[in-house]
Amino acid sequence: MKTKLLLPLLFAFFCTGTLWSQNLETFTLKLDHMALSVKDLDRSVDFYKNVLKLSEITNLTKKEGIRWISLGDGKELHLVSTIKEPVTINKAVHVAFKVTNFDALITKLQNLNITYSDWPGTLDKITVRADGIKQIYIQDPDGYWIEINSVEK
Repeated sequence: MKTKLLLPLLFAFFCTGTLWSQNLETFTLKLDHMALSVKDLDRSVDFYKNVLKLSEITNLTKKEGIRWISLGDGKELHLVSTIKEPVTINKAVHVAFKVTNFDALITKLQNLNITYSDWPGTLDKITVRADGIKQIYIQDPDGYWIEINSVEK
């Protein structure tokens, strides 16, 4: 009689342990924010707000030397001026945006005398990828690379 009761209990114990361990290993990551180390916080915020037309949002940390920019869809860019060590930057490390009116963006960049280039670095050159997407690269005031793509195909 004890064996009849013991067998289902052992089975339940092992199944529960297996299910529990699977739950610990199952997770999903979603992008929350990106952070960039900047030298001049006001200048960087001005660039992201006035050149790229992004909105500043409340810095929930309330720490000095940090300001937040909305990237849309609940994603954020944190601009941090509290770290003083130099940052090494290359084009492979970049932020990429899609723009709804690519030609209007190019006109704005030209009016502001902001240079843009293709991936190899040819100034004022727009790349048209094999899928028809237009693509350029610019740099923010701290030298971070920004890729901007058209959304029309």
